Amino acid sequence: MTEPTPHRGKDARPRDWREWQPLRSPDGTPIRLHAPELRPDPADIPSQDVSNWNIANVLTMLRIALVPLFGWLLLTQDGDNNAYRWGAFAVFIAASITDRIDGEIARARGLVTDFGKMMDPIADKALMGMALVGLSMIDRVPWWVTIVILVREIGVTLLRLWVIRHGVLPASRGGKLKTFLQAVAIGFFVLPYAGAFVVIAWIVMAAALVVTVVTGVDYVFRALSLRRTAKAA
Repeated sequence: MTEPTPHRGKDARPRDWREWQPLRSPDGTPIRLHAPELRPDPADIPSQDVSNWNIANVLTMLRIALVPLFGWLLLTQDGDNNAYRWGAFAVFIAASITDRIDGEIARARGLVTDFGKMMDPIADKALMGMALVGLSMIDRVPWWVTIVILVREIGVTLLRLWVIRHGVLPASRGGKLKTFLQAVAIGFFVLPYAGAFVVIAWIVMAAALVVTVVTGVDYVFRALSLRRTAKAA
């Protein structure tokens, strides 16, 4: 004798996958659900037949060329000359602006290249590295902060070189946020002022340190995923 089927309320769900029925419209036609279209980030779109000698890449290389000038201005007279410090601040802002516009120009004009995707984050690291080392040398930023950030930056660069034969590991949105926060904090530290400016600089730098570590871990997983995908192809 079979046991009676227990009553199910209208909100009860089937206990067996075979009891599920497809959704249907009022006329009985099955309803198909489609996942939303995922659009790739423009930076991840494979490069087309575009020359590396374009305005976006020139701006990236200009940022690299400004690094030694910035370092010289910052370290002159051990950072005690306000005029040179203002000059260093101006060069730093100019270099940071090129970081902002080179990517926008590349995307807007279809000038995205593997060379640009590789050199853009390297230019960022060169500028930020020079700034942090210089600020530590003139006792504006503790060396431990500089070491934490540089270890992450060098590690990500090595990861890019490790996977370069499988593909380019472009800067992520988190990486761009990290660069922005570091740039704001460094800008305040470079200014020849104390007081509230230093407090703001430390608040922003603390946020930058958190994002720096988190995105560093993210890059490790992205690099491993890229290698696995390339080997499986």
